[in-house]
Amino acid sequence: MNLPHIVLASRSPRRRELLEMLGVRDLEILPARGEAPFPTELPPGEAAVEVARAKALDVLPLAPAGSLVLASDTVVALEGRVLGKPRDEEEAFAMLSALSGRRHTVYSALVLLSDKGERCGFEATDVFFRPLTEGEIRRYIATGEPMDKAGAYGAQGRASLFIERMEGDFFNVVGLPLCALGKMLGELGYEMI
Repeated sequence: MNLPHIVLASRSPRRRELLEMLGVRDLEILPARGEAPFPTELPPGEAAVEVARAKALDVLPLAPAGSLVLASDTVVALEGRVLGKPRDEEEAFAMLSALSGRRHTVYSALVLLSDKGERCGFEATDVFFRPLTEGEIRRYIATGEPMDKAGAYGAQGRASLFIERMEGDFFNVVGLPLCALGKMLGELGYEMI
């Protein structure tokens, strides 16, 4: 592994855990200072890239020289409508009810900035939920798990019980598409393995 110091422009404990799972040890968490406005005029994947780019550019001046800044943004889209993080339990209920028994798409954007260049892009994964009862949704919301997640669920947690299948990268749904990350790092001349 020949990675430089990595600055993760995210508060997400899941992204940090995934990087640590890959063996990244020289990791600094430096979240962006604000949330960039979501460009609703763009398709969801491209919009997520723009939000991630804004995070990376916000953190770049604060990163130590020679670092690689990594930013990501994840959005859930149902029939073209973007579902962000729920503001409250009723919005979480509405989101999960809308996802019940249906296919939706999760987009996770990646932006990498280093002295070797910039790479950006996004992955899309289709997720198929089984039909959910009102009771299941209410009990899930009561766990608190959906409140800080796009689309009001975490595939790596209790909501895994709702997912019939996925088409695409599981880690993309968790919030960091690892296969795409490995490819982008390789394009910049870094090796993960």
